[in-house]
Amino acid sequence: MTPLRGDEPDQLRQHWESVYSTKNPTEVSWYQATPSTSLSLIRASGAALSTKIVDIGGGASTLAEHLLAEGFHDITVLDLSAAAIQQSRQHLGSSANRIQWIAADITNWQPQTQYGIWHDRAVFHFLTDPESRSAYRSALTQALLPGASAIIATFALDGPERCSGLPVCRYSPESLAAELGGGFNLIESVTEKHHTPSGAIQSFIYCRFTR
Repeated sequence: MTPLRGDEPDQLRQHWESVYSTKNPTEVSWYQATPSTSLSLIRASGAALSTKIVDIGGGASTLAEHLLAEGFHDITVLDLSAAAIQQSRQHLGSSANRIQWIAADITNWQPQTQYGIWHDRAVFHFLTDPESRSAYRSALTQALLPGASAIIATFALDGPERCSGLPVCRYSPESLAAELGGGFNLIESVTEKHHTPSGAIQSFIYCRFTR
């Protein structure tokens, strides 16, 4: 997944454009052929097939492809990297036209609609400064319908301290809930040992919140 902001957004944009311009999606450490935990939590939310879903940082993720296969048909993918989005569009072929693609920085994105599911795997943990996290929460609050679900996955407390050469913040379910604040209720959390394409193992936590 592509982190969307740091202290110098233009440099981060260039960093991630370089990553996706020089590597195949299957070569990056966060690649998942099947995002099983994400799909399970989306199902657990009780989302109808007509639910509006936004995948934050999902430019080169396979989640949108799997959601289409399950029958969901109102899917938006937002990513900082235009190269990541282009890779997914090419992979999906004509099916890419069934998805809304947005190239934007989540910390200055102004949602034009509201969603029933907000999904983020491995974006929030790259927001290492309080201002970026505050801007993320603002976008999240604007984008989610009352009663809707936010599914956010980050590195766990025993996860890596850096990823793709960048520092990250690691979370427990409790500390992630504290970051989101009182407007979000933690419903469940799941741990995952992610096996990277290179064979490393990374500890993630997935948390499902309702607004």
